[in-house]
Amino acid sequence: QVQLVESGGGLVQAGGSLRLTCVASGGGSRIFINTLGWYRQVSGKARELVASVTRGGTTYYADSVKGRFAISRDNTKNTVLLQMNSLKQEDTAVYYCNADHLSYYYGGSRFEGMDFWGAGTLVTVSS
Repeated sequence: QVQLVESGGGLVQAGGSLRLTCVASGGGSRIFINTLGWYRQVSGKARELVASVTRGGTTYYADSVKGRFAISRDNTKNTVLLQMNSLKQEDTAVYYCNADHLSYYYGGSRFEGMDFWGAGTLVTVSS
């Protein structure tokens, strides 16, 4: 079964940088993912889209992160990265990786589904 696994979160001072990585991994093969995105959520608030990238490379950024964050993906490695620069305290959140549509082969059968999520990685920006 394919899962999304995030890494790279941690504690950083304001103005610093972090790079988040999300990999679609597991026992599946021929993994195909449409749009990959990074969301974030602060306790008590709704989850918000931070950035996304289509399979063809079209990107979207929330206004709050434009010019500071950069999203990229490697389709051959089923990986999406989020480079976060000039971090602010308000960037503190749990960051989640999302695949809007994912398909793969496992045990001779094809599986597909919508809205896959990783478990999240915590980013804390201190003053």
